[in-house]
Amino acid sequence: MTPIPDQTARAWADVTLAAIVANARTVATVSEARLLPMLKANGYGVGAVAVARALEPLDPWGYGVATVEEGAELRAAAITRPILVFTPLHPTLVGHHLRDDLRPVIGDVEALRAWRGAGARPFHIEIDTGMSRTGFRWNAEPSWRELLREAPGFEGAFTHFHSADQDPVSVAAQWERFQSVLAGLRGRPLLAHAANSAAALVGRTYAGDLVRPGIFLYGGGAAEYAPQPVVRLQARVVALRDLRAGEGVSYGATWKAPQAGRIATLGIGYADGLLRSLGNVGLVELGGRVVRIAGRVTMDFVMVPGEARTAIGDVATVFGGLVSLDDQAQRGGTIGYELLTAMGPRVHRRYL
Repeated sequence: MTPIPDQTARAWADVTLAAIVANARTVATVSEARLLPMLKANGYGVGAVAVARALEPLDPWGYGVATVEEGAELRAAAITRPILVFTPLHPTLVGHHLRDDLRPVIGDVEALRAWRGAGARPFHIEIDTGMSRTGFRWNAEPSWRELLREAPGFEGAFTHFHSADQDPVSVAAQWERFQSVLAGLRGRPLLAHAANSAAALVGRTYAGDLVRPGIFLYGGGAAEYAPQPVVRLQARVVALRDLRAGEGVSYGATWKAPQAGRIATLGIGYADGLLRSLGNVGLVELGGRVVRIAGRVTMDFVMVPGEARTAIGDVATVFGGLVSLDDQAQRGGTIGYELLTAMGPRVHRRYL
C-alpha cells in the first residue's frame, strides 16, 4: 500500500487495484474472450503502469493506449505484452512505433504503405462501421484491401461501436458490416475485435477474439453489471467559516446560506479535476453525511456545508463512497470517463 498522504496533502485518490482485477475477471468471464484492457489517458486517470502490473496475472493479450508516448511509458516500466496504439498511424511516427515495439492502428492507404515499407512487424487495421471517426470506411472502394495482400504483418482488424450502451440495433448493424468486410478480405486476420465494456458484457455475441474493456475496469457501470468501485477521490477541509443567514459563498455568490451555519472549504477545485459544472449541484460526503456543493467550484477550492463538529483536516469524499462515480458524473452533466481522466497531477494516487 502506498503511504497515507501526510497532513500537507490537499487531495488524493485511493485506488483499489483488487477491484480493477475483479472487474476485469467479470468481463473475461461474461465475454469468454481474451482481454485487451484499455490503458489510454494514464489508465483513465488511475495510473497506467499500476493498472497494467495489477492485470498481468490475468494474462491479457496486451494493452491499448492512445499515443506512442503512452506506449513508451509502459515499455519503460518493463511491460512486455503487445501494446496497440489506437491513434491512427501517421507515416512520421513509424520509427517511434518500431523503437518501442508498438503495434500501430492503420486506417488510411498512406499509413499502410509506410508501415509495409518498414518491414513485416505486426499491425491492426481499423474499420469504420458507423462511428465516422477514424479507419477505413466499411463501404468505401476496396483498393486498400489489395495492399493487405503484400503486408505480412497484418495481425488484426477491429471496429468501434458508437452506441453499445444504449442502442442494440446499431450494434448489430455495425457488427454485420464488420463481418462483411472481414469476409471480403483474402484471409481473415489472426485477431478481430470490436467490443468495449458494454458490448463485452453482453456475452459472446460481439466478443470476437479480443474484448477491449475500459470504463468498467475503473468502476463505471456498463450493461446490467455493477462494477466494484475502484477510485475514492478525497480532499481535506482546509478552512472553516461561520455564516449568518443570507451570506453568499464563492464567486458570484450563487449560493446563500438559508440560515446561520458553518461552511467548510475543501482543498480541491477544477484544476484538480472537480468539474466546474458541479457547482451548486454536486454532492460530497463529509462527516458521514452527504451535502450539496455550496456555490461555484473554484480553481483550487470548493465549499460545502459543515457542522459544529467539522474540523480543519477532516477528510471529504467527492466520489467513491456514499456518492458513486456515475452519480456524481450525472450531476455534472457528464460521464464517469471525464471525472476520472480529469483528475489532475496535484491529486496524489494512493494504491491499495
